[in-house]
Amino acid sequence: MSSPSPAIPPRVWWTIASAALIVTVAMGVRQAFGLFLSPVSTDLEIGRQAFGLAIALNNLMFGLAQPFVGAYADKHGAGRVVALSAVIYAVGLGLTTLIGDALGLNLTLGALVGLALSGTTFVVVLGAVGRVVAPERRSLAFGVVTAGGSLGQFLVVPAASGLLDALGWHGAMLMLAAFCVTMVGLSVGVAGKPQAHAPAASTPATDSLKAALVQAAGSKSYWLLNAGFFVCGFHIAFVGTHLPAFLRDGGLDQNVGAWCLALIGLFNILGSWLWGAWGGRRSKKRLLSALYFSRAVAVVIFIAAPLSVGSALTFAAVFGFLWLGTVPLTSGLVAQIWGARYLSTLYGIVFLSHQIGSFLGAWLGGLAFDATGSYLSIWLASIALGLFAAAVHWPIDERAATPLPQPAPAE
Repeated sequence: MSSPSPAIPPRVWWTIASAALIVTVAMGVRQAFGLFLSPVSTDLEIGRQAFGLAIALNNLMFGLAQPFVGAYADKHGAGRVVALSAVIYAVGLGLTTLIGDALGLNLTLGALVGLALSGTTFVVVLGAVGRVVAPERRSLAFGVVTAGGSLGQFLVVPAASGLLDALGWHGAMLMLAAFCVTMVGLSVGVAGKPQAHAPAASTPATDSLKAALVQAAGSKSYWLLNAGFFVCGFHIAFVGTHLPAFLRDGGLDQNVGAWCLALIGLFNILGSWLWGAWGGRRSKKRLLSALYFSRAVAVVIFIAAPLSVGSALTFAAVFGFLWLGTVPLTSGLVAQIWGARYLSTLYGIVFLSHQIGSFLGAWLGGLAFDATGSYLSIWLASIALGLFAAAVHWPIDERAATPLPQPAPAE
């Protein structure tokens, strides 16, 4: 009979809790951006495509910086990365209130905030957690941290809606900027050089970053993970950015959109934890296939049914359960196959693919609406991509990668 998994020590729980709270703040603020689409577009006299492009650039910068930020965190630790990025996050949001055109929005809310997100969200903090948690507990720990992002969405989005009503979009943005500063203090919980935590991590398949990159690049499974996570980014950016406007176009009150985003966050608290827990006991690739297939079905039912408050809230609850369950499963697969030593770097590259999908989901949503007056084509694309992602995860080889042969010493 197999022995039970060891309990997670209090010191490790402190790291997990700090990581979860950092993600709570960073992702909670980020998920509120969709509420600003209508007031910012109206005030600056720009179309939805322009705002969508700013969010798309935010996602693209988020992804492009991620492998480099992840590599720095793998070498020097996550604490200093989170602290600096939190300051950049606050400054970017503050500067957004001073701009007067689409270019300024692209540079502040787009590029600067996107850069800050690369150092305050999943890739960096999951790398810190993955190195201190035993392999058999890692998927569950990743699920707990991922749930932090959902808690932030549930708490911050309604608060941001209230701030918009009370202070206007300028005042609401400044309050969110102040909230981001709290991550500087939380960074202490994930501080420390990775080597100090190496004993708890699984044995890496390679003993250098270069070798890890070469091994992953030569793996079909790694590229299939990239393809699947691209779809996740497309779905989340499109829904998070455009769902409130889609509901308002359908005649529903603005607060319905805010509560839908909050409900997505609430149900993803449960979803992230459960998908992460299931990933510790079942095949992660098959769970990912089931998750993406379920997303496609959820969208089919949503757009086929008459739009109402009930249908909107039901869709938000279902999609919320499926929202970020991909994160503990995808990051868990990277750690399972290639080890946790270079997790922030290897998962950072996969996350870049996610953010390219996010760029297209946010931008094409606005582009399609401005061109046709409808989001239907993007909803249909979301269905097709969900089915595609369900298929590409199936052939992934979940076995741990065989260590690369080491070159013989020179004589």
